[in-house]
Amino acid sequence: MRRRLRGLTSRVSGAITPPPTEEPLHDPEQEISDTGLVPDLMDASLRDAVDLARAAALEVAEDSVGDYLGAEQEDDLVLTHSFASTDKAYVGWRWSVTVARAEGSDVVTVDEVVLLPGSDALIAPAWVPYSDRVQPGDLAPGDLLPPVKDDPRLVPAYTDTTDELAADTFWELGLDRPRVLSLDGRLDAADRWYDGEQGPFSPMARQAPGQCLDCGFRLPLAGGLSALFGVCANAYAPDDGKVVALDHGCGAHSETAVDTSTPSVALVVEEEELEIVVVSPSPDDETPDGHAS
Repeated sequence: MRRRLRGLTSRVSGAITPPPTEEPLHDPEQEISDTGLVPDLMDASLRDAVDLARAAALEVAEDSVGDYLGAEQEDDLVLTHSFASTDKAYVGWRWSVTVARAEGSDVVTVDEVVLLPGSDALIAPAWVPYSDRVQPGDLAPGDLLPPVKDDPRLVPAYTDTTDELAADTFWELGLDRPRVLSLDGRLDAADRWYDGEQGPFSPMARQAPGQCLDCGFRLPLAGGLSALFGVCANAYAPDDGKVVALDHGCGAHSETAVDTSTPSVALVVEEEELEIVVVSPSPDDETPDGHAS
């Protein structure tokens, strides 16, 4: 793209002074490639090897090579020519042919031919690791979701130094509360929770590799219900933030392990098709009467 100087006008005694004559910044015969390089600054032998580059692209892409898009100097003696791809499956892509020559030689050779995406090409999104793709609520019955290595949410039990006994006892006695749940109220809640989706009879629990009883993401409850229930604190578990039975479970158990080894494939031998070969007896195998032994 050429840069042009904008004409400046000024009024002198009521007349308009014509704009100054435009002076080109470079030879008008020069063209500038898409890369911003003036072709004269490119290696002449490499720059003029467009036909060689197109022939190499046609050898690989056959009839899907379109218009010439320009050239880009990669190094002093290396240059890449680009051609549009006409393949309907690769709209916006381009064939890039890299050519080069040895120092002191005018013989140009083809280094490589590759198909590269352009700015308008449809390409796959950036790869996201599995551990980052999984979101809360993705776990379904039968799925396994082991914790990541050195999960900061889990620590060995003997390192937990929090002393909540006094606080649990304080609230269990109902201090500062006018009323607390009666025994019947607690039993009704226990029956409802145990028979619900967070109990041991749900599809999720039946296919779980472990139970909430020994899961590191289980928070204990206070009082009598603590012998049967806990609270799930795993953000990726479907029961996060809910009361779960100790014999409930899901695939996001803290001790879930998944076998990542590659299974060996046995050699398959086709035995149903047999080739029958007729073998004539050798002279050594014949008896004196002319019959085979």
